[in-house]
Amino acid sequence: MNIYHSIEDFNKLDYAVVTSGTFDGVHVGHQTILSRLKEVAKKYGGETVLITYWPHPRLVLYPEQTDLKLLNTFEEKADLLKKQGIDHLLRIPFTKDFAKTTSEQFIRNLLVNRIGTKKLVIGYDHRFGKNREGSFEHLKKNSSKYGFDVEEISRQDVDNVAVSSTKIRNALTEGEVSTAAHLLGNPYLLQGRVVKGEKLGRMIGFPTANIEIEFRHKLIPADGAYAVFVEYEGRMYKGMLNIGFRPTVSGLNRSIEVHIIDFDKEIYGETLSIQFVDRIRPETKFEDIEALKKQLQADKTLAIDILNK
Repeated sequence: MNIYHSIEDFNKLDYAVVTSGTFDGVHVGHQTILSRLKEVAKKYGGETVLITYWPHPRLVLYPEQTDLKLLNTFEEKADLLKKQGIDHLLRIPFTKDFAKTTSEQFIRNLLVNRIGTKKLVIGYDHRFGKNREGSFEHLKKNSSKYGFDVEEISRQDVDNVAVSSTKIRNALTEGEVSTAAHLLGNPYLLQGRVVKGEKLGRMIGFPTANIEIEFRHKLIPADGAYAVFVEYEGRMYKGMLNIGFRPTVSGLNRSIEVHIIDFDKEIYGETLSIQFVDRIRPETKFEDIEALKKQLQADKTLAIDILNK
């Protein structure tokens, strides 16, 4: 998959099959659109192009919404789209100036002149351009003028999938990571850098990697213990992960710590990719360290059982 970080980097294609949107999560609803995109491209010998916007438009237009949480960083989104088999990913830097682009300018300058769109596939009720003025009806009415066909994924198809980024965010906020995985079509993903912690886990026989998430708008699932897969240097390991304040040891700050099973390497500064499979239990304050150790051993046994399935 080719990735472009500005419009100027993109070279016009002979037959571009295009869609656009934020595609946060690249969930199964989005995958309905992407499947159709690839189907059309294969039929006509074209190439698929996905236009997305970064930063997320709401972060630019409504900066006071500091509580906005997203399912993906741009890098995570790009990885997911690559796995979906998209040929070209065009990232448009979203600014307040770009938000003033009219639908006519968007169509003429970007879709037609820059990309070479021959087929546009959009989701139900998709809007674009200044004040979301562009619509499927306008595109359909003027398709001959623009020189490309437009197709809308029907409301029925979207409703049959019964999934939205909001549903996924709500599931993750409740710790229901298995439900989120079902709606996403993949386990929920966290990528972060390993930083030094207090090494309390090592002292009780469960060394952990402390994960720092640099993107502050990334949605972190509810506090608790989880069964996870951990990817490091292209290899997948089983793990159990805790999110929370570690009340048994009087933790002061919310942390993300993962115990990687059958793993013994110093990986400070390295990046780990974590896939959430299921929640084991909510975060709990235990009577003492011995009770915590006993519970961690039970968590490990349960995590291995879940991940083996």
